[in-house]
Amino acid sequence: MRVRTFLSVARVSASAALLVAFQLLQGAAFAQPEAAVEKFGEPSRAEYQVSLLVSRLMQKDHLSQQKLDDTISKRAFEMFIKALDPMKIYFMQSDIDDFRQFETEIDDTIKRGDYSIAFKIFKQFLNRIDQRAELAAQLVDEEFDYTVEEEIVTDRDLIDYAKTEDEVLDRWRKRIKYNLLVLDSEKDSKSGAQTTPNGDANIEPPAEPKTTPEIDPREKLKNRYRSYAKRMHQTDNNDVVEMYISSITASFDPHTSYMSSETFENFMIQMRLELEGIGATLQSSEDDGYTVIKRIVPGGAADKQGELKVEDKIVAVGQGGEQDMNDVTGMKLDDVVDQIRGKAGTRVRLDVLSENDAKIKTIEIVREKIKLEDSAARGVVFEEGTKPDGSPFKVGVIDLPSFYADLDNASPKSAEARSTTRDVDRILQDFRSQYVDAVVLDLRRNGGGSLREAIDCTGLFINLGPVVQVKDAYGEIQKYNDENPGMSWDGPLVVLTSKFSASASEILAGAVQDYGRGLVVGDTTSHGKGTVQSLINLNQIVFGVENPPSMFGALKITMQQFYRPNGDSTQKRGVLADIVLPSISDKMDVSETDLDYPVEFDKVPPAYFRRMALANSELLEDIRKASLGRVQSSDEFQKSQQQIDAYVEQKNRKSVSLNRETYLTRLAQFNAEEEDQNAIEEQINHSSLEIERDFYLNEVLQIAVDYTQALGPEKFAGKN
Repeated sequence: MRVRTFLSVARVSASAALLVAFQLLQGAAFAQPEAAVEKFGEPSRAEYQVSLLVSRLMQKDHLSQQKLDDTISKRAFEMFIKALDPMKIYFMQSDIDDFRQFETEIDDTIKRGDYSIAFKIFKQFLNRIDQRAELAAQLVDEEFDYTVEEEIVTDRDLIDYAKTEDEVLDRWRKRIKYNLLVLDSEKDSKSGAQTTPNGDANIEPPAEPKTTPEIDPREKLKNRYRSYAKRMHQTDNNDVVEMYISSITASFDPHTSYMSSETFENFMIQMRLELEGIGATLQSSEDDGYTVIKRIVPGGAADKQGELKVEDKIVAVGQGGEQDMNDVTGMKLDDVVDQIRGKAGTRVRLDVLSENDAKIKTIEIVREKIKLEDSAARGVVFEEGTKPDGSPFKVGVIDLPSFYADLDNASPKSAEARSTTRDVDRILQDFRSQYVDAVVLDLRRNGGGSLREAIDCTGLFINLGPVVQVKDAYGEIQKYNDENPGMSWDGPLVVLTSKFSASASEILAGAVQDYGRGLVVGDTTSHGKGTVQSLINLNQIVFGVENPPSMFGALKITMQQFYRPNGDSTQKRGVLADIVLPSISDKMDVSETDLDYPVEFDKVPPAYFRRMALANSELLEDIRKASLGRVQSSDEFQKSQQQIDAYVEQKNRKSVSLNRETYLTRLAQFNAEEEDQNAIEEQINHSSLEIERDFYLNEVLQIAVDYTQALGPEKFAGKN
């Protein structure tokens, strides 16, 4: 039985899968669950089947070999509650006490396709949302005294669920007071900056970064909670099931999740780096229920048409030229996207309200196939320093946001297949034609992707040998080698990493470091994700049909752990940089160790490989000292260090002052929450197709030049 996977083949428990498939195809009698909560109704046949498939696959094939038992049930209970109410502001302690009766029943009920626990909890969540929205609407009109000294706690671990209505009232009074303080500060500054905290400091729901300036902050806040309640009431069976099952799978490890059919389709689009639509990134506005244009994809249909602008609000959507327009105000974002997305060559009409124009206009766009080039490799050559002959050094920089592959055209002989290795090889060929002296591979935004592509891409820089070792749930270890003789680039190599560099990107960086092939520069360590997930299309398990769309969705399951050629896993430890450069991301709580229930660090015996003499300790120390001297004398880096210090100081606070003067003073000094949001948004929605040269990249280029000079003109990987 073949399954889609990030390696070439993944081991799946055939006995478990075939047993479930046989029962389902033979029309096995349903063990009918308890009556589901009104509004959601009983789970569909597909949802029932999903629970059987997932529960059995998790127990048989997850790396941990953990049983779906009371331990997992207790974790899943906490994860589901936390996913719904991360800041403990909707549920009361009495709700949690009532739910506790289900704490050890989730494992038993999910095995028989019973989602009644999820529906009961979610129904009460909706009830509480309605109550809190009504309370918020009342509190918004109150006058608040911003001269008194009081604070709102922003650390979830320091907050208990409210036990009385008086506690609810006080908590929401402070929330509304804080929200208005934030909105007033934005209005005063006219910056539109997002100042709502994220992570443990999250004040749900978040404020929009930029909104129509004439809306009164109090009315905006009313709209925000009204819109949030409306969107939550649009949640259907499928949404709750996906969230509930993912709470169970995430109780095994943070990277195992269930994808509904819709989520699975979107995932496949990202892996193929293309879709058919208008070429725009959309986002729901928390303040007024509109869908907002957050980015226009360069070269896409909307960009070519020219009328649609960033921050435009979509009011209605129509198909072709004759059909009536469908009002999408307050509609779930996924549903709006479904209406806008369509086959290339077809037309879609959008009623749009521009930010600075009260009049609605209709824009007609012809859909076309969009290449998501912002997720693909790109390269540029920079000049830096001076050679003995007076000419500048040339450093080629490759920005690689992910390791991607066209899973529908996966044959290496296919001319249509798109892959990281092909794209990077093409860029390296161009670099060679420009006679570059060194190459920088930027993996700072690279969260991983296809491990097979990471292996093949590493092979562009080494000449044969093991790249990664993989151990499965049964203790079997397999080595994955670069089997292609020769290198596309054998000169000086610098790999740039950050705490956002994860998974497959850590395999490449770790192999480069183990082989002594080049330098690793960036944050103190990378993300620390050393596990391998296999993507199982559940349609294939049931019907033997592998290609999406899948009525059952997919299971992304952790089945293996990978290890560097030297035997160390990157799990929880990451790849330590040879040269550390100051950055705020180095201080962010975004590592594997910051997640719930991560797999532990592990070692296996080292593989045999031939180390190159391109990065010895003496050479590293000299380059490190030179870099440190430049950083310490750089005004830009010193300013950055001051921001880093302020960021750390603010992140260590567990509360936010509601005294206006104190709040604004701290906000003027630094906004740690905004830095968190900006960094995460940059990872998710990188907006520039250009490789921008700033003080940080300038230092990296200097390091590359120092490295090139230290190696000398004849020191290449192919000669070691």
